[in-house]
Amino acid sequence: MRHRGGEHVTEAVADAVALLRTVADRDWDGVKAGRLDWSCRATAEHMAGDLITYAGQLAGRAPSGYVPFEITLDEGTGNDGLLDVLETTGALLTAVLRTTPPEVRAFHPYPFRSANREGFAAMGVAEVLLHTHDIAVGLGLDYDPPAGLAQFVLTTIFPEVRPDPDPWRTLLWATGRGDLPGRAPVDGWRWKNDLVLTSDRLTLQGLTPATAADLAQGGDGGFDWVVGGPYEGTREAAGMLTQAYEAGVHRPEFGVFVLLRREDGLAVGGIGFHGAPDEEGRAEIGYDLVEGARGRGYAAEALEALSRWALDRDDVHSLCATIEEHNTPSQRVVERAGYVRASVEEERAAQERHEEGPLRLYVRRETVAPSGQ
Repeated sequence: MRHRGGEHVTEAVADAVALLRTVADRDWDGVKAGRLDWSCRATAEHMAGDLITYAGQLAGRAPSGYVPFEITLDEGTGNDGLLDVLETTGALLTAVLRTTPPEVRAFHPYPFRSANREGFAAMGVAEVLLHTHDIAVGLGLDYDPPAGLAQFVLTTIFPEVRPDPDPWRTLLWATGRGDLPGRAPVDGWRWKNDLVLTSDRLTLQGLTPATAADLAQGGDGGFDWVVGGPYEGTREAAGMLTQAYEAGVHRPEFGVFVLLRREDGLAVGGIGFHGAPDEEGRAEIGYDLVEGARGRGYAAEALEALSRWALDRDDVHSLCATIEEHNTPSQRVVERAGYVRASVEEERAAQERHEEGPLRLYVRRETVAPSGQ
């Protein structure tokens, strides 16, 4: 898995422009684009504006807000000229995607305040697909983009949408533009970029369903790994994420993260949750490291960062980790991250939930400030 999304942007724009050029001689200003309040002309201008905005955000590594610029077309620019602009802005976004390192992130508000190159690529493709659909509805055209484009969007920025055999119909449904048998209509929606956390030496990069599927199937997930990686535990966790996604129960903030070394961007292991918190606000965490990266404190550092983030949430009250009784190094990892041995009763209950041999249960609970402070 080595794509950065640029080829998807190129394909989406080329497919959209090919369709829209067949009706460039028609009036786009006087026709509404589908269910939107915009005209078909304004919608096409919006597409081009989004593409150049995403290119600018990523090229400039914008850290905390949108770069304040927009496209203004020359007076008298016709529909053909507008489509030239759309092709150009698509080419600019593609060029930025192809030259942006994988660790780079830039501001986008939904929902974790940043996105990487794949995220901006998926957002760009989504804008083109969905708004070309809107224009096509307004102008009475048939539009059926390549299924792989909708699949890329869904598995990158719609992680909570249960997949369907028809990705394009699923994307239309997920954005309030169509119906899907057996699913309630969608009134409001937001896409979701992946969550990323940082510690002193590591970046915890959240997996999308796309990257998780690649890892589970034996790929590299788009990451450069230290020798020997990824470890089998990371692949198994990615497989669990894929199963949750296919069942429609995946929550990306409680998914799996690849551990990237900040000094060189190499992946050294994985960490993640076994699922979302239960009704009591309890969640379980697991982790592993590539053998050559062990003994340097990476696991404890990652566990501390993820635990601190989770326990700062209102829906998480305690975290636990189950460790084989004879795995002393892993027990030391959780202890360094603030976990303590659970009670006998808790440990016995954990043992009953797992099929493995003798286990130890370690727990870290939320810290409650003393009264009056």
